[in-house]
This record gives sequence, structure tokens and C-alpha cells, in this order.
Amino acid sequence: MNRVLSLALLVAMLAMPLATSALAQAHKPPPETMDIGDEPGRVSTPETIIEDGPYARQMVFFRSSDPPNTVVIHTSERFLYVVMGNNRALRYGIGVGREGFQWAGLQKVTRKAEWPDWTPPPEMIQRQPYLPRFMAGGPGNPMGARALYLGSTVYRIHGTNQPETIGQAISSGCFRLANGDVIDLFERVPVGAKVVIRHGPQV
Repeated sequence: MNRVLSLALLVAMLAMPLATSALAQAHKPPPETMDIGDEPGRVSTPETIIEDGPYARQMVFFRSSDPPNTVVIHTSERFLYVVMGNNRALRYGIGVGREGFQWAGLQKVTRKAEWPDWTPPPEMIQRQPYLPRFMAGGPGNPMGARALYLGSTVYRIHGTNQPETIGQAISSGCFRLANGDVIDLFERVPVGAKVVIRHGPQV
């Protein structure tokens, strides 16, 4: 009997490091992602949209004194609104910056690009030296199908080649939409449009 108990105790002791290691792995924070949390070379599909769930594009009630075509981003909600007037807005689900990379402020769309090139800024290269220094626009570019550039900042509203990350906070400050949704946004929002970035919920 004692021999059986000793054997069981030995097996349990040997299993403990494995269980501890698995637990540590499960709680290990994810590695630092790229600016947009995407993968270079993964093919983008222009027609991809978010069709179901809370992040699907839809017209919603939205009280605002801003003029039509103003873009209002609510980081905490993971939503981007385009003001339509008459207390309505077109709402899109978005991905946002991870903790420490979220920001708020007032900007405007200074330019727009179809299938934009991607040049990671120096501070990103310093954090992630394995990133490419330049990547030409196209279906394999993680910037996706369209980009709207915000003021003179390094931040953009752009597409993504990983639409499953919409609703998550994993980027370094950019806002991203599924490619089909950013194409729709691109056609609606002109250069010069006001962009309001907020942390708090809409009230």
C-alpha cells in the first residue's frame, strides 16, 4: 500500500512542473504586434465586410452637432461613426490601439490612398526590428485596401488583412476596418473631413 502511495506521489510531483509551465504559457501576454496587428504577405480580400454581430456596419441613432461626413471614433466602444445628419450616423466596427497606444484628439483627413504602401515609422522599427522597412501596396500589404491619413500624425484609418481582429485592441494606434468596410468609408469621407477621436462612450 505504501509503495502504491509513494508511486502516486512521485507521478504527481513529476506532473507539477508541466502543469505550472502550461499555466504560465496560458497567461503569458501576447507578443508585441505590428502597428496594425496584421501579417505581411497575408492576402487581403477587398470584398470582406463584417456582416454579423455588433461590429457589422449599420445606420444608428447618433446625436451630434458636427456636420455631415465628420468621423467620430470611440476607442472604448470599438466603433467609428460617420455623421449623416438628422441624428443619424453610419457605424462601423473597428480595431484600435492596445493599452498604452490609445489616444484621443481632433484631426482631419489630410489624404487618402487606395492599396497604400506601408513604411513603419522609426519608433516602431526600434520596438520591432524584424519589420520590413517598406512594403508596396497590394493584397499582401497589412494596410489593406484603403487608408485615410490623419493630420500630420503617423496614424491612419485603414483596411486589414485580418478581419477577425476587428473589435480588438492590438495595434500601435491606428484604426482599422475590414477591407469592404474601409472601401465604403473611403468613398463617403472626403479629404479635409473632421475626425474626432474619443475614449469615452457616446452619451
